[in-house]
Amino acid sequence: MEIINQNKALETNNPFLVLTHLSQLLTYVTGFGGLIVPLVIWLTSKDRIAGMDEHGKSIVNFQLSMLLFVVLSIPAILLFGLGILSLIFIGIIAFVLPIVNAVKASNGESPSYFMTIRFIA
Repeated sequence: MEIINQNKALETNNPFLVLTHLSQLLTYVTGFGGLIVPLVIWLTSKDRIAGMDEHGKSIVNFQLSMLLFVVLSIPAILLFGLGILSLIFIGIIAFVLPIVNAVKASNGESPSYFMTIRFIA
């Protein structure tokens, strides 16, 4: 019986990790691509590119968290306008953090998205 080695060497592709982080900004262009595109990229390349599993999980968790915070902020608009302030804050955070983490990915560092609920561990 022959034993096949399952440990494959993963390729290092930091520019692709950067592109994955920046693809979250499609939400500002199309309105919905910021979750779907990184999810597809992560699912199709997590077994081929080193670090993609960690970065992809972080991106999907961040996008799902932002979506949940937006949904919770909408009824909070009736509470003295606090929902409007939180929507502005979410919009700024959802724009800045993908850019910051794209720079980190280009340097080979791990992503750090704060305010993220870990839906996918």
